Amino acid sequence: MSLVAVWAFAATLTVQGGRELFAIRDGYRYVVLPIRAVTTALQHERLLSLSVLGDLGVARTGLEAQRVRTDRARSELERLVARTGPDLTPGTRERLNRFVTALDRIARIRGGVDARTETRLRVLDSYGEIVMVAFDAYEKVRIPGDTELTDQARALVMVGRSREMLSRQAALLAGAAPEGALTPAEHARFGELVTGRRLLYSLGSERFDAEFRPVYASLRDSPAYVSFERIENAVVASGTPAPSWVAVATGLSDDFDRRAGQVGARIGERAVPLARQALIRIGVAGGLGLLAVALSVFVSIRFGRRLSRELAGLQRAALDLADERLPDVVRRLRRGEDVCSEVPALDVGSTVEVAGVADAFSSVQRTAVEAAADQARLRKGVNAVFVNLARRSQSLLYRQLAMLETMQRRAGDPETLEDLFGLDHLTTRMRRHSEGLIILSGAAPGRGWHAPVTVHDVVRAATEEIEDYPRVTIEVPYGPSVTGAVVTDVIHLLAELVENAALFSPPHTRVRVHGEVVAKGYAIEVEDRGLGLSPERRSHLNALLADAPEFDLADSERLGLFVVARLASRHGIRVFLRPSPFGGTTAIVLLPKDLVATPAPSTEPGAVAGGTRAERGAVGAGASRGGRHSAPGNP
Repeated sequence: MSLVAVWAFAATLTVQGGRELFAIRDGYRYVVLPIRAVTTALQHERLLSLSVLGDLGVARTGLEAQRVRTDRARSELERLVARTGPDLTPGTRERLNRFVTALDRIARIRGGVDARTETRLRVLDSYGEIVMVAFDAYEKVRIPGDTELTDQARALVMVGRSREMLSRQAALLAGAAPEGALTPAEHARFGELVTGRRLLYSLGSERFDAEFRPVYASLRDSPAYVSFERIENAVVASGTPAPSWVAVATGLSDDFDRRAGQVGARIGERAVPLARQALIRIGVAGGLGLLAVALSVFVSIRFGRRLSRELAGLQRAALDLADERLPDVVRRLRRGEDVCSEVPALDVGSTVEVAGVADAFSSVQRTAVEAAADQARLRKGVNAVFVNLARRSQSLLYRQLAMLETMQRRAGDPETLEDLFGLDHLTTRMRRHSEGLIILSGAAPGRGWHAPVTVHDVVRAATEEIEDYPRVTIEVPYGPSVTGAVVTDVIHLLAELVENAALFSPPHTRVRVHGEVVAKGYAIEVEDRGLGLSPERRSHLNALLADAPEFDLADSERLGLFVVARLASRHGIRVFLRPSPFGGTTAIVLLPKDLVATPAPSTEPGAVAGGTRAERGAVGAGASRGGRHSAPGNP
């Protein structure tokens, strides 16, 4: 757009210069000639006006006729100005308007001549001021692109001013007093006019070039010019004109006008080739410039489209990197895969700037993958530490539980047995917390069952693993069982939920655990009577339980919920929270059908069908302790 604007501006200036050169010829025909006609008429009217003022016996018929001719020339000028005004340059139009306005003074001058209230010198000067406005317009003439023609036009104006001085001299001599002598003031003015005329003529004729200088050189050598200079010298010396001055001055004035017309017409003709050359130049330069503009636009559009395609490809690659590739790399890193060598660089274009941005994105990608790999290694190391510590603690806790079971069998004192049961309960809770670290690290606890265990016993075992188990009311009927492979994880999951319900409800309230068979499996409800959760908080926790996130080491306060979410995700168990009718929160655990087994016919209430010694110790012993420690009303 900038290139087009510059080209249009340059072309406009060149075309305007060419039009001005062509306008010189038309301006000479339609402006200069009419102005010259008006100034010539004014000069004749001035001569007759001063004659009337100088000699009361001169007839006025000649003056009246000249005034008519002056008015006719003025009307023709105004008509041409009105018709060609819009086509003129602003400067020329302004100077013409000034001259037309100056012509309005003629009426006042004529009134002073008719009333004889004006002196001859004032009338001379008044007409002279109007004529000089016309010469001011000529003086401003400039021919674009050719200073030589401009100088010729100004030289012609100087000679024209010399012609005006001659006209003033003639007017003074025509209006001399009846005795034929000039007044002292008129004689002094005549001397000034002689000096001015000769100076202007000399300066103007010397500025003409070789074509025009002979025209005025021959005029200076003509008999009329030599005679007029002789009359000038005589008038300057004596103040009285020679009788032949009228014929000499008239002939010289006509010769001046003829030669000025020839030179002016020739100047106008010499401007035409310059205009043609200017138009040829604008044609060539404009055509080449337009071709350059078109080529620039073509290259810009091609480059812009190419750059747009490459940037669009870079955007798609960056979005693919952010939405697909990096998340996939992170998921594979979490699974323990080595992907650092599989990270490709972005290749979206050959433009240097776009390729540089693509390299920067590739560098960001490599740095992000390396950082994710470092984080994965760090997390893997932390998980290994969790597993190692938990396994060590788990081994000691199993030995401690075995020793407590042996001591319980030998104890006979009820108080001692009660203390042993308390230690057993604390050890069981410690074992659950140790298993929680193993679960968060992605490993599986060491204990498990081969045979199914009833939901009732699973709930009781989970309840026995919390500190406030006496506050828990279990309303789970005997009947369905949980498959042995998931018993440990279901016990741990329920223990975390029951513990949360006990922690976030007043100490004097009870926690209700209810279970029943539903269409999609088995539903267990853990209901507390606490303050409940806000809708935003509950929605956030439900999202966490529905999609187990990566464990955040900085968020250890919700470790139990992370464990629940991880266990539920592992076995396809659905866990979600909803408001309780009592103002608290109800956690609903939905065990799918494939995790629920029908009970064996020989299964009795409170017993475990089959299982190892460790299994019976975990579930059966918990059930036996429940009879001793449960609050009234508990099974």
